[in-house]
Amino acid sequence: MTPEQFLARIEKRPPAPVYLFVGPEPYMRRMCREALVARVLPAEMRAEGLTQVDLSETSLSAVLDDARSLSLFAQERVLWVSSAETALPRRLSSAGSDEEDEGAAKSPVAQLAAYLKSPTEGTVLVFDCGRYEFTGDDKAKLERVVKFYEAIPEIVELRPFTPESVRALAQELAQQYKLKLGMAELPLLLDAVGGDASRLIAEMEKLFLYVGPDRKVTSDDIRDLVPNASQTTIFELVNALGRRDRAGALKSLDLLVRDGEYLPLALTFLGTQFRLALAAREAGVRNSQQAVAHFTRQGVRMWRDRAEQLMKTADSFTSAQLQRALQVIYQADKGLRDTRPDDRVVMESLVLSLTN
Repeated sequence: MTPEQFLARIEKRPPAPVYLFVGPEPYMRRMCREALVARVLPAEMRAEGLTQVDLSETSLSAVLDDARSLSLFAQERVLWVSSAETALPRRLSSAGSDEEDEGAAKSPVAQLAAYLKSPTEGTVLVFDCGRYEFTGDDKAKLERVVKFYEAIPEIVELRPFTPESVRALAQELAQQYKLKLGMAELPLLLDAVGGDASRLIAEMEKLFLYVGPDRKVTSDDIRDLVPNASQTTIFELVNALGRRDRAGALKSLDLLVRDGEYLPLALTFLGTQFRLALAAREAGVRNSQQAVAHFTRQGVRMWRDRAEQLMKTADSFTSAQLQRALQVIYQADKGLRDTRPDDRVVMESLVLSLTN
């Protein structure tokens, strides 16, 4: 089920005795956890009724024994069990050795199934695995976690926010904080937080305290307060390189230096922009909508504004020019790692090379 479905269910009826939370999204995990605790435990009992356990420090058997125990201080309890993936055996051979060592003792899977047949009344047990993504190399690992806990019928999937949902959240938060956030500043903020909902909320709170509701949020406010907002200047640098505007590119580089940007990090971002633009050209991607779909399938987080910037880069360079730019960036990266008088000299040489 989705986090939204979970929140709707516990609002209408009592929670299930056991849940499995999987996925890396921290904001909805926090929302679900707070809602569950509020639903099960009265305010005065939350300190005694909430127990947090890490399976990397204890065993699944100990957790189930704790769940079966009746507390002297709280009739209702919530056991939040993090690092749920650590309960899995390393390999199938490990499971076999466990059987040989423990004889007739039940496996962890069997113990969990036995608990589910007769769960402790008033106790909600949550196994939480936030380590693995739903795509890429983590996909098989996450599937293995789900299979291990397959006896649990209630599974909450905490998938990353989509670009559209992050934008909607930003607009909702702007109304909540009464921030005057324009259509030009909104993409800048979303780019700075990389589409991360938790970071978005934190930065919105900072902007509320800094700007308040009386004046409009400016791009300078975002650059001053939000880490990585200098990425916009890097986009300006890329656009200037695409136009072969040497003066504009050097001006953007000067702005990065004056803002105290760590130039090796800026070069890394520059290289990523050119690599993705080359990949988009080779895949035949023609617009931002196709870019979002293509890179999402590849496991690369992409949102609309980022895709539009990427396609602008792809349209400004031919495939041969992008390949050459990546070679120049590679040489600049080596230069930044060598003994040198100044990082700026290396970056200025890169600009001169790409605007010939």
